[in-house]
Parts: sequence; C-alpha cells; structure tokens
Amino acid sequence: MVTGLKQWTRAKSRKQILLFTFFAILLPQFYFAQFYNLPNDYIFGISTQKQLAKIDTLEQTHSAIQPYISFYSKQYEFIADSTKLFKYVADDPAINKIFFDHLIHLKSKNNKYEFKVNPLLNFEFGRAYYDTTSIYTKTSTNTRGFIASGAIGKDFYFETMFAENQSVFPAYVALYSKQTKIIPGQGRYKAFKTTGYDYAFTSGFISYQPIKQVNIQIGHGKQKIGNGYRSLLLSDNAFNYPYLRITSQWLKGKLQYSNIYAVFMNLTTGGAPTPPYTEPLFQKKAASFQFLSFNATKRFNIGLFQGMIWSAADSLNRQHLDWQYFNPVIFSNIGFYGLNNKNNILIGATTNFKISSQLSVYAQFMGDDFSNTLTLGNTFGYQAGIKYFDAFNLKNLMLQVEYNDVTEGSYNNPLTAYSNQSYSHYNQNIAYTPGYGKELVAIADYKFKRAFVNVKYNMQWLTLNKFEFYNNSIFRTQIGYTINTAYNFNISLGYNYRQQQFPDFKLSNNTTSFYTISLKSNLYNTYYDF
Repeated sequence: MVTGLKQWTRAKSRKQILLFTFFAILLPQFYFAQFYNLPNDYIFGISTQKQLAKIDTLEQTHSAIQPYISFYSKQYEFIADSTKLFKYVADDPAINKIFFDHLIHLKSKNNKYEFKVNPLLNFEFGRAYYDTTSIYTKTSTNTRGFIASGAIGKDFYFETMFAENQSVFPAYVALYSKQTKIIPGQGRYKAFKTTGYDYAFTSGFISYQPIKQVNIQIGHGKQKIGNGYRSLLLSDNAFNYPYLRITSQWLKGKLQYSNIYAVFMNLTTGGAPTPPYTEPLFQKKAASFQFLSFNATKRFNIGLFQGMIWSAADSLNRQHLDWQYFNPVIFSNIGFYGLNNKNNILIGATTNFKISSQLSVYAQFMGDDFSNTLTLGNTFGYQAGIKYFDAFNLKNLMLQVEYNDVTEGSYNNPLTAYSNQSYSHYNQNIAYTPGYGKELVAIADYKFKRAFVNVKYNMQWLTLNKFEFYNNSIFRTQIGYTINTAYNFNISLGYNYRQQQFPDFKLSNNTTSFYTISLKSNLYNTYYDF
C-alpha cells in the first residue's frame, strides 16, 4: 500500500497524475487536521464536537464556551487516521495544496513558529422555485476574502479574517435587512445594483498565555456560550464587536473561569456633533460577561453565567463606567443592581451530561427579570437538547434535537427609559436568534469520506400579547463534497424552504423555496433561520 502510494505521487505522466488525483479525492477525511479558533460553522464543527463528546479522552476540555482556549498545546487539533498518508502525498505539492494543506503554510522545524493563510470564498447562486413575497426569483452571494493565523512559540497565537461580499437575498432576508439596516450577523451594507447588498466585515484577535493557568485574548469577533445550536446566554448571532477575554483554568483543568469585556452599539446616533459628509457616531454601550465552567466528573459539566449591559453612552457619546463594571466576580453585580435596573443584567446556567461517548444531553437556563412588574410578567428561558454521534452505529452520522423556549419581553431592559440598553448589538439580539418564542430544531449530518449530506429543520412559534403572531417552518438540506478539509472548502447543492403562517391574523401565508449551488469556504456561522 505504502509503496504503491509513493509510486503514484512520483508519477510524471498526465494520465498517472489524473489517476492519483482521483484516488486522493476518495481518501477518507472525517476530521480536519487543524481548525481556526473563531466560532466555526456549526456543521463544520461537528467533528470537533464528536471528539469533545468522548468520555475517556480530552475530559478536561470546556466545550460550552467558544472560541475554545488551547491551554495545552495539541489539545484541540484532531487528526484523522488518513492523515498518516500525508507523508506519502507530500511528494506532489500541487496535490497536497488542493486536497489537504493550507494555501500558505509555513512552519519551523523546531516548532517555534507557524503561519497559515487560506482563501475565504463563497460563490453561491440560487433560483426561487416558489416565492409568494417577491417578484425576484434569483439569489446570489459573491464573497472574496482571506483568513490567516499564526503561532509564535507555545504562548502566542493570532488570527485575522476579512471578507468583501455582494449578495441578492431571498425576499424575507432582504425585508429583514431593510428593517434592521444590517445583514444578519454581518454588519451594515450599501445598495448593490437594483436588489443587492454590498457589505464587508473583519475579525481577528491575539491570544497570549503568560502563565500555564491564564490566557488573555483581545480582538474583534464573537463568543458563544452553550453546547447547543442556539444559545440563550451569549451567541454568535450578531455582528462582530471589540472584546477582551481573560480565561483561567484551575484544579488540573476541571475549573475554568472566563471574564469577557465588550463594546456593543445601538444603530442610533450617540448625540455627538457630526461633521458634514461623514457618518454619525453610533451609540456605544459596554458589556461584561462571566462564565464559570466546572467538570464535576468526566461525564458531567455545569456552568454558571452572568451578563450585564452597562449604561449607554451620554449625549456626547461618552461612556461613564463605575468600578462595578470591572468587577470580575460572578453574580456579585446582582447585589448592587438586581435584575430590574437600568444596567441590564442576565443570569443563567448550562449543563452537559455524557451518557456515553456517542450520546450527550445538554440544557440551558436564562433569567432576565423576576420582578413581575411588567404587563407581560417575568422573563426567562430554557433549552434542552440531545446529540447522538455515530448514530445507530453508523460512523459519522450525527443526530441532534433541541427545544428552546424564551418568554416574550426577554433581553429588553424592563425600564422604558433605558430601552437602549437591550441585550443587543447592531439591531440584533446577542443571545437567542429569534429573540423570543418557542422553537424546535432538528439536525442530521452524515459524512462518507469527503462527501456529506446534512438536513436542518426549524419549527418556531412566536406569540405577541398572547396572540399567535406567526409560526415559521424552515427546512434546509445540502449535499456536497469537501475539496480541502484544512479550511472546509466544498461544493454543494442545496434546497431551502420557509413558510410563515399567521394563525390569529387575517394574513396570507408567506412561502419561499429555492435551490442553490455553491462553491465556498464554510468557516463561520450565518443565521438565516428566522
């Protein structure tokens, strides 16, 4: 086998190279050799989730907060058995670059530094099969960018990403963007041709570990807390934001404590004078989050959470922070302000239990206000879910079911005068994507060598003042092939269906269904399932 591979890779004739390329395509690649640290595309991250779900290996990782922190140097690099074949294909650099390696990958022999760069591409074209909300039948996305990362020694890591986009969206996404003035999760836009949107975004951070137990990150990006598809506490739903994250790990890794300080924005002017022909400064609001994660056993993890949106900036867009904002002790700010204060505080808890290395159950609880002074009553939410890896003993089949329930009025500051301190950024909720309501999410993903198929179904029920405002049925399926596993470069065909019903109102249903074909690097989440 080894000798044959060497002969193939050393072949010079066109016929032999083509045959070897065909063989390389069929090599099993269930896991990626290395991955970027940002909150990855959920389907792309399933291989990582599978490894973290095992009971007897990596038991001291804390999977409920992303990006993951690598306290121990190879802890989060998962290498497939087939990577043992890499040394036999390395004789042909072109084959390696196409199917296995990063576009640019520099690494010193003594492991003192490593640097990698990959393209960030998305060429997607769709055509509506049925759409009751728009006369436009074509959709498209054209993304060009790059993602780069590097490490110097064992203690310093950095990452940066840039993407320039032009898109034509389905009608319901386009309507949402016009109402909110943003592309979901990807920032503000300007008009592109007649019906399109032009937008760009960046992210990046540097990570430094001064001592074995402490990691410090500063950057512009997103965080996510929870083991589920959704998060009721802090998610990667909204646009990128500046942040400082300090993570410490104790008790031989069983206890991990994270402090996150961030700056969010309301898309309203901060009041400061704006020179002619310049954009206004938007209103800033500071935020702080604490998350305490404890691995009680190899199977059981519990986490405690506190989030606070500080007073928004004044009329001159100046931020005034008291010392309590920098208080790093979880739950101590509740004693100062409570849950019904102009400083919007949220509390919560997470848990994850590994029934086996294949089966895990997880849950979240969120509490926003228990004063019962609002017309709508107290506001809270909960989540329950189950993940099944290698389901029914079929390798690389993952099944997941999740239920979310968030009461109306959650995440908004209960005092009307301080409504600009809602749990939001760039007109989007920084936690639960739909904002409130009930939701059932079902996900299935199967990989065979480099081929994949995944299916996701969302059923959402939203009430408004005790009326059924609308119900959404959202279905998406993709079938595709991963060209390069290092940065999840793939080609796929997809089908999307969405129906919105208004049970208690005399309105017609909105129905959208369309097909897509795409060639893209799937490295970050975009949430259009609302």
